[in-house]
Amino acid sequence: MGIISWIVLGLLAGAVAKLLLPGRDPGGFIGTTVIGIAGAFTGGWISARYLDRPIASHFYDGATWAAAIGGSLVLLVAYRILFGHSRR
Repeated sequence: MGIISWIVLGLLAGAVAKLLLPGRDPGGFIGTTVIGIAGAFTGGWISARYLDRPIASHFYDGATWAAAIGGSLVLLVAYRILFGHSRR
C-alpha cells in the first residue's frame, strides 16, 4: 500500500475509533482525523515490528484494518488523557 492508501485508511480508522469511543475530544473533528492517520501508521508499525505480523500489501486485509483501528484507539485515549481536561 502506498502513502495515500495509509492516509485514507487512517481517516476511516479514525472515524471508526470515534464511533467506538464516543464523547468530546479536545481537538474536535480535525484532531480526531489527525489521530486516526497517526494511529494507522502507528498500529501498522507496531504490528509489523513487535507482533511479527507484517501488514498486507492490499487495502482490504482485516489485520491491516484491525491494526489501524487499534492504533487509532490507543492514540485517541492517550490524547484524551493528556489534553482532555483543558476544555472543561
